[in-house]
Formats: sequence, C-alpha cells, structure tokens
Amino acid sequence: MGWIKNELESRKLPDVLGGAKTPEEFMARREDIKKLLLEEEYGVFPPKPDAVRFEVTGEASGFCAGHAPLRKVTAHCTLPGGTVFSFPFRCVIPVSETPVPAFVAINFSSNVPDKYMPSEEIADNGFAVFSFFADDIVTNDQAGDFANGIAPILFPDGHRGPTGASKLTMWAWGAMRVMDYVMTLDCIDKKNVAVIGHSRMGKTAMIAGGFDERFSFVISNDSGCAGAALSRGKTGETIAFMNRVWWFWHCENYLKYNGDPFALPFDQHFLAALTAPRNLYIGSADMDDWADPKSEYLGGMAASPAWELFGLRGLVGEDRPPVAGDVFHEGTIGYHLRQGEHYLSRWDWQRYMEYIRLHYRK
Repeated sequence: MGWIKNELESRKLPDVLGGAKTPEEFMARREDIKKLLLEEEYGVFPPKPDAVRFEVTGEASGFCAGHAPLRKVTAHCTLPGGTVFSFPFRCVIPVSETPVPAFVAINFSSNVPDKYMPSEEIADNGFAVFSFFADDIVTNDQAGDFANGIAPILFPDGHRGPTGASKLTMWAWGAMRVMDYVMTLDCIDKKNVAVIGHSRMGKTAMIAGGFDERFSFVISNDSGCAGAALSRGKTGETIAFMNRVWWFWHCENYLKYNGDPFALPFDQHFLAALTAPRNLYIGSADMDDWADPKSEYLGGMAASPAWELFGLRGLVGEDRPPVAGDVFHEGTIGYHLRQGEHYLSRWDWQRYMEYIRLHYRK
C-alpha cells in the first residue's frame, strides 16, 4: 500500500504489537496496553461491584405497537466498602421466538427513542437496544467537577490523583453494568452484543468494548481524538484542546502530552487493538473535520496487525483517503464515511446493523 504506508510512516507510530508474533503473545501484550492506557490517558475504572441488583421500575407493553415493549430498569451496584450506587437504563426488546442480537447504547439523553437512537427501526431490524444517559453516571458539565454521580464515591476528598478515573472510564463502567443485565436475559443472543456510542460516547464505547470482552462488536461513531483517530498528525480536535476544555475526560497524567502528541508512548491504534480478535467498527462523516475522518481511517489501518496475528483481516479498504459513501465491511474492522456532519444518523445505524448481520456469530 502506497498512500496508507506513507501516511502511517509519517506519523511515527509506536508498534502496537510490541514484538508479539503469536496470538498468545499479543494477549499478554494486551494487558500491558490496558495498563498503559489507563495510567497515561483514561484513568483507572471505578471498581467492579461486589454485587449488582436489577429492579424493573416501569414497563410499557404497547411500545412500538407491542412489537418491542419498553422496560425501565434501575441497577443497584454495591461497591467495595458497601456503598450502593444506582442508575437507570432502558430496554427495547423485540418480541421474538429466538434470542435476538443487541446494542448497549451510551447516550446523551434518557429519551427512547432519541435523535441518535431510532429505537423502533432498530427493533424492526431484529435488534434489542439497551440505552442509558451518561449523565446518570456522572455529568459532563463544563465546570468539570467530580461532585455528582459516582464521582464523590470514588473521590470523597475531591482529589483524583495522577491516574484516577476520568468521566470516560466512569461512563464505560456504566456500559459494563448494563451488560451485566444483558447477560441475565435468555431473550438476548449474548454472542452478538455490540456497544455503541457517538462523539465522546464513541470514545467511551471503544474503552468499554476494549476492556470488556463480552462485547462481540465495538462501534465508534465520529469519536475523533482519544477515540478512533490517531493523535499524531491529527487535525481538528487535539489533545491540547481536550485537556484545556474537556480535561475531565482523561486522567491527570494525560496533561503531560498537551504540546507534543509524538511524545505519547502509544497512539489510538493501541485502544483499537484491544478489541482484537473481536469486531470493531469505525464510523466517520465527511464534513466532520473536528473528528478528522482521515485519522480515524488510518487508526483502523494502524490497528490491523493485531487482527492479522489471529489469521484475520483487519480493515480492508482502499489505498487512498476515504471518500463520502465508502463502506468497507469485508474485514474484522469495519469502516464507513457518511456524507454530512457530526451526527449519529439512521444511515449510520443501518450500516452498523448490516455489518453485524454479515459477521454474525452463530
């Protein structure tokens, strides 16, 4: 490959494989990558609960004309030390005689449906969707404080320290708890569950899916910087901007790389590679210069060697910059470039469902 090879070489990326030559060696390498990303970029996760109890707090049997009832559930998570943290989520599960695939959607509201989540259309395609409002875990307020949600439980004195949890890892933790509920349901095909998010929730989906192997599909829509896009050579949103405005999306150690992404001991293809050998899908939009579709596409290409160790094809695309209308579904990493602006559209959802059907695990 000419253009891709030249682009990746110009970005001087660290080797994602770290010398691994077999799947077994890469799985050991994967643990090193996890530690590196948590300590230097995202911060550690909130602790896994000692117990989680799920309470159904509402049901609407007539939702979607009765074809996909809506259920509201509250997760009560008992954390080490005994403190209980609770948050709500919603489930739309199509009526079916056989288990159905599902999405865990990290959303910007609690609305069902939502402008980013066409619930009835998803159900009509045979998919369940479990969604939660990220702010119910911790808010994305401009003040960036850690004074609400799960944050004061984690940091009672208000201080995170260099590697303390960020809001991205807190939201990802929430997705994992929803997945705990999904795993209790016989009506769900647990081999075919995807985690999905848009923009900052796309970053979150990559973290949740990279660290939780129960997700067979990890879908990142317009995630950009600190998501699917390479940081070295990126245009639009940069590390320096995020750390100035959205500093609470990362741990304090990430501030070290404000002025020089080339000083990073990793790049975002490390996060992408955590999904291997499962399926990763990167969605971009051609007018979304802030996310930088070219760097998102190259992020998938740079991560592909991790899949190749397993005898799989990573991102199978064209040796050129992506153009609007590109849909690359052949590889274990999927990619598309939608025409339009920063958004999670029905067109995006349709491509994601097509891809899951193509790579469905039986």
